[in-house]
Order: sequence, then structure tokens, then C-alpha cells
Amino acid sequence: MFVMFIVAEVDDEVCVKREVERAAGEVGVHVSLTPFQRREKAEKNLYVVTILGKDRVGIVRDITRAFLDFGINIERTSLTAREELISIEFLVDLGQRDAAEVRKRLRREAERLGLDIVMQPYSTFNREKRLIVFDMDSTLVEAEIIDELAKEAGVGDEVSKLTERAMRGEIGFKEALEERVRLLKGLPVEVLERIYSRIKLTEGAKELVRSLKEAGYKVAVVSGGFSYFTDRLKEELGLDYAFGNELEIENGRLTGRIKGRIIDASEKARIVEEIARKEGISPENVVAVGDGANDRLMIERAGLGIAFNAKEVLKDVADGSISKENLVGLASVLKLPAEFRKKV
Repeated sequence: MFVMFIVAEVDDEVCVKREVERAAGEVGVHVSLTPFQRREKAEKNLYVVTILGKDRVGIVRDITRAFLDFGINIERTSLTAREELISIEFLVDLGQRDAAEVRKRLRREAERLGLDIVMQPYSTFNREKRLIVFDMDSTLVEAEIIDELAKEAGVGDEVSKLTERAMRGEIGFKEALEERVRLLKGLPVEVLERIYSRIKLTEGAKELVRSLKEAGYKVAVVSGGFSYFTDRLKEELGLDYAFGNELEIENGRLTGRIKGRIIDASEKARIVEEIARKEGISPENVVAVGDGANDRLMIERAGLGIAFNAKEVLKDVADGSISKENLVGLASVLKLPAEFRKKV
């Protein structure tokens, strides 16, 4: 048995009813016409959910099933692919559901499926972004540079443990940074150049930054790491701004102290706001990307906050979570024009 329901708006009820019944009789089907009272449409609560991951059979099925389970209506879907990476964009109506709770549930489901997810209000998605701010360590570059310095100083284990605790938010960033830098006292300055020469950019970072610049973005790195490396990164990638903590150097060696104001979470957020103000860019048009607790405030205050290969403490407050392999997926999330996405 086949049943079809159709809602139609007509001008002449009697004429249409007669014609439909005649046509139904000719093809041997039963038709029932009932007046339908149109309901007032509730205001939609629209969000754009972008799914990123390696292409495989069943991705669309798995995600749409998750939407169904959560009672979320899909308005439309679009899909793009670049080699193995697939990007699926869903426009969904959350209705009366709490966006933060939906985001958390969808993220957990996406992680279970081995996928990344970014969820942003439709109004934000439609707004042209103009400034993107990256953290440096484990975001634009693969390493935690302070850990590399510590290995050279022979205090690798001690510093690595402090780094992990700080990234998880278990100890204050300033306290952890000062203690770690103190352990580097006496390290020759030549070591900094040696470390920079061997650190690797995150896969796709150079291409993404180039495409962002060509698309008109201002691009910045704001790091709780060190200015020696952020300045070099600015030069290598052609960034517009670079901020980091300045290591004090005397007689060609690190003193174990930091010069000036320490860039912690609140200072990062302040710097991002300062850049935006200088460029005449509203907070809603700012994108922030980072991986640790020190990035929390700038990610919360940005129009779009992305937790990249991040700890749980950051994933819970970000608009989306992207894994290390999918940095280039930001091109799709940010709606970069097709000619720029092809370069990433």
C-alpha cells in the first residue's frame, strides 16, 4: 500500500477538488481532500552544523540519524569533498532546544563516529569574518616549544608535566610558565634558532593562512609561548600580527625570567580585542583557534571559537572541535570562496 500526503494552496477549491478526483479515478487511486488550517509558523532557531572527516560510506546516514534521535529538523544539506576530506553542511532548526546542550551531545556523537563538528548560529555563519587569531603551540605548529627547550636544558620531564597540568587548567598559567622558564636558566640563545629550524608547521597551516590572506582576512598568532618563535612564524607565514612572551636574555643565555607582561588567558583575550578595535572589526567577525585552557577566554568572546586538537576544558566552551588532521577543514567552515578552498 502506498500513501502520500500533500499540502497545497489553491484558488478555487471546488474546481480543484473536481479535477483531482477525476484524475485519481483515471489512474485507479483513492484520494481524500480535507481543508487544512495553516498554523502560525513558530520562529525558527537556525544553526549551521558542519561535519568534517575522512570520506566513508554512511557518514550522512549516521549524522542524520543523530539529528533524528535528538529531535532536530534538517532544513537543507550540502556536501563538498577535497581528496579524502569531506565537509557536510547542515542547516538545522533547534526549535526550543538549548544550543549548548545540543552542541555537546552532537560533539560526543561526532567523536564516537570519528568526525569533527562545528556548530554556529545561522546569523553568525552568514556574517563575513574578517580576523582570525591562532594560538601557536600545538595549533599552527605541531610542537609545544617550551617542552623542546626543556629537553635541550635537560629538564624535559619536569617541564612537560607542568605544561600538561597548565593545558588542562589544573594550575594557573602564570605560575606554571614562570616555573618552567626558571628551569631554562642558562640555556644558550643559539638553541632557540636550532629548535625553530626543526619544528614542523601543522599540516595544511601554510596553505590555509595563504588562502585566508588572499580572501582578505587579517591573520594573527597570539601565544602564551615565546615571541622569538611567534616573530619568526609571522615572517615565515606572512601574518599581520604576532604576540608572545619575551624571554629575558643576558650575555647570550636565558636568565630564567620573562620580560614584561605575561600573556595568559585574560591577556590573550585583551590582545584579540585590541587587534579587532585597531582594524575596526566587531567581535562577531572574529575567529579564534586554540587548543588549551589558556585559549578559553579568546574563544568564548570570538564570534566563532574553534577548539583545535584540544583538551575537554576547551571543547566544552567552543563552537566547534576540529582534530589535528582537519585544520584545512576551516576553509569550509569559514565559507572561503571555492577558488581559495582549492588552494588549501
